[in-house]
Amino acid sequence: MLKLTCLFGAILLLPVPAFLQQSVAGSNPAPFPLGIVVPKVVTISKPDQSYALYLPSTYSAARRWPIVFIFDPSARGVEPVELMKDAAERYGYILAGSNNSQNGSWPMESEAAQAMYRDAHDRFAIDPRRFYFAGFSGGARVAADIAQLCKCAAGLFLNGAGFQAQASSSGNAPFAVFASVGFYDFNYPEIVGMDDELEKLRYPHALRRFSGAHQWAPASVMDEALAWFRLQAMKSGLEDRDVSFIAAQASLESERARALEQSGDLYSAWKEYRQTGETFAGLADAGALHARAEALENDKGVREGAKREKHEFEDQLRLTREISSGIAALQENQGNRAQVLANLEQQLTDLRLRTEHEKNEDKLRVLKRALTAVMVQAVETGFFLDEKDPHRARDYLELALAAGPDSAWVLSNVAVARARDGDRKGALAALRQAKARSVYPARFVAWLKDEPAFEKLRGSPDFTALLEPPPQP
Repeated sequence: MLKLTCLFGAILLLPVPAFLQQSVAGSNPAPFPLGIVVPKVVTISKPDQSYALYLPSTYSAARRWPIVFIFDPSARGVEPVELMKDAAERYGYILAGSNNSQNGSWPMESEAAQAMYRDAHDRFAIDPRRFYFAGFSGGARVAADIAQLCKCAAGLFLNGAGFQAQASSSGNAPFAVFASVGFYDFNYPEIVGMDDELEKLRYPHALRRFSGAHQWAPASVMDEALAWFRLQAMKSGLEDRDVSFIAAQASLESERARALEQSGDLYSAWKEYRQTGETFAGLADAGALHARAEALENDKGVREGAKREKHEFEDQLRLTREISSGIAALQENQGNRAQVLANLEQQLTDLRLRTEHEKNEDKLRVLKRALTAVMVQAVETGFFLDEKDPHRARDYLELALAAGPDSAWVLSNVAVARARDGDRKGALAALRQAKARSVYPARFVAWLKDEPAFEKLRGSPDFTALLEPPPQP
């Protein structure tokens, strides 16, 4: 199945020595092109493991390089590497995105991470002081778990999901955290809450919001993240200070804060001034930034913005609470299951229709987050029951379809559920709709060829037609 959701189950401790085992770093010359994304590098020790790779065009084993280990929730390592490559080229990072790590069991995630780490360490000249871990959704949680357990992280780049930060006994934060989240992401309240907690715990941290839903951040945010990590490295002495780079970044970030203030969004401007002041403290003169943040802190517009954000989070919880409880209750074998399903489907449909017709941007933002949250809950529950009870798993996937009838992701998983439940006609109908709505048709066809649930459909004319490339516009 195509899984884009959070990890389930207890997280087992990662054997720390496995992540710290050192061979001679970069002892083998890199037989890979520079400045080009390599979609699949098969690991030497484990041929069933691979990762997408990017080496900057200036890469040379003559010096050590920072590296970003990246985790996508659907084992699509090349997608984030493509998004991050321009920033990696500009700022000098190696990128490695696992093609095996995906939402599922922790042993599987751990094995993929260790295989990628060991292989990259053996092949390339990596700076052992500058390991960065990045992930989206469930992959963000994997990246955070590894960063906390390995005791080797310089930074953590989170997309669309957070983590529970712990206070350090030494008083020094173990690593820097850059988080990004779309305004329509159902995890938006979680990320904002985490950012506030990181402020209290004195972690070096930054948060960038962007126009989008639950997804990898756009390339522009990737650029900001890697530039920010470079600033943190300069601040901590891991990289020599580049005065012109620091000045250029300070100007860019200061202008962002001023633009927010001029737009009238004083709450966001206050946060931006505070964040920028903290970033450049010790690197440049940040006095004016701190002063502006302090001046805005008690402004009426800032207080109103904080209240508005709190109310948005409360509204999202209110909108999802009843539906979420109903989805959870379905796991019980109640006698009126059909009626409960019908009620839930109607509730989801009503919420979707409200979202489609809402014109007020503030209300629309909350409705979209709420709708996606319950849709994802339904899909996650279906995943959990998938192999144990395919018929009941299908119930949850069909509910998700009521919330997102135009989602290629939901339609693809509905097709899997129907196929496993013996509904060939229904599976093919969902697949046709999913293909028509797929953003990446070639990737969709590759998935069709590999998905075990469609074994009984293969060879039929209708299924074979789905494998044809889409017509050129």
